[in-house]
Amino acid sequence: MNQLEQLQKFTTVVADTGDIASIARLKPVDATTNPSLILKAAGQPEYAHLIDAALAAARQENSAESRRRRALTEVAVAFGREILQHIPGLASTEVDARLSFDTMGTVEEARRVIKAYAAAGVPRERVLIKIASTWEGIRAAEILETEGIRCNLTLLFSFAQAQACAEAGVTLISPFVGRILDWHKKAEGRDFSAAEDPGVVSVTRIFNYYKGADFRTVVMGASFRNTGEIAMLTGCDKLTISPALLDELAASSADLPRRLDPARVDGVARLPRLDEKAFRWQHNQDAMGTEKLAEGIRLFAADLVKLESTLLARLQS
Repeated sequence: MNQLEQLQKFTTVVADTGDIASIARLKPVDATTNPSLILKAAGQPEYAHLIDAALAAARQENSAESRRRRALTEVAVAFGREILQHIPGLASTEVDARLSFDTMGTVEEARRVIKAYAAAGVPRERVLIKIASTWEGIRAAEILETEGIRCNLTLLFSFAQAQACAEAGVTLISPFVGRILDWHKKAEGRDFSAAEDPGVVSVTRIFNYYKGADFRTVVMGASFRNTGEIAMLTGCDKLTISPALLDELAASSADLPRRLDPARVDGVARLPRLDEKAFRWQHNQDAMGTEKLAEGIRLFAADLVKLESTLLARLQS
């Protein structure tokens, strides 16, 4: 078996892309998108019909603000619906990153996305709502989960974020392996082997805590820089991987042993539940987590603004 096939024995493979052709070719179980990926895909001619349909729906709204909001929602849902036609599992759709510090704004946006999916014939059971792992985002996810709207907490870098997400009962978290590595390489001025990769170490710690403390939240490693990171996390619940790295795994027949295994994790006592003050302090004490969360929100918001500007120009033409 090639490495991708070996990985699939222990881990659910998720495609990290907005490129539907790649998803159709690679046949992952699930797929994730974000504003950056959709912005890139939206500029490709083969997806023009999705943009056109979203704009047609937005034009039905009565105000400029409602047209703006509808256009963004419909584009995200159009890509998600198209992706779901090529996979058996779940599609993750991200809410507006500019709502990352607005709990009820995030809840309302998530409800709009789920309503739009329902109108497109997609049941909520096939959708994960992606929300930044801020305190406000985690509280929004806690509300949404009680409504049967499952959430994927993204831009997760610190252990405090992971702990709070599990305590809130969210469906899934996406710790960003590669971005953690990026920060440490810059801060320490050196490279890391796969075994000592700070992103790998972080996800391993979270995985072992969740399994040992009997949390049901799924751990899905994300943002990989190389296949070495992926190899060290073989056995993680899920891994969301770019098409380029999926192809690289498929081209290698090297042995890929299981590294993470719930059966090998001893039981551990749950840590004291984090309230807001404890969460903010513990997250603040993690310089990498603090900086990368803020940076990630800014980057996703910037790409969303670019997409929004493109859509608004089309709406006004």
